[in-house]
Amino acid sequence: MNPRFRNVRRFGPVQVASFLARGRNRHLAACTAPHCDFSAEYDSRTAAELAARTHRCKA
Repeated sequence: MNPRFRNVRRFGPVQVASFLARGRNRHLAACTAPHCDFSAEYDSRTAAELAARTHRCKA
C-alpha cells in the first residue's frame, strides 16, 4: 500500500511531505528535477525541510 502524503510543501525543486508509516509520522524530502535521484526519509519535519533547503542538484 502506498503512503498517503499530507502537508506537501515545495522548496525549489524539492518537495517535502509527511506520511504515516507503521504508526509513526515520517517525513520525506524528494527532488523533482529530471535525472536527480535525491530522496530521503526523516523522523522530524524540521530535518526534512533543512535537507530540502540545502539540496543542490547534480542535474
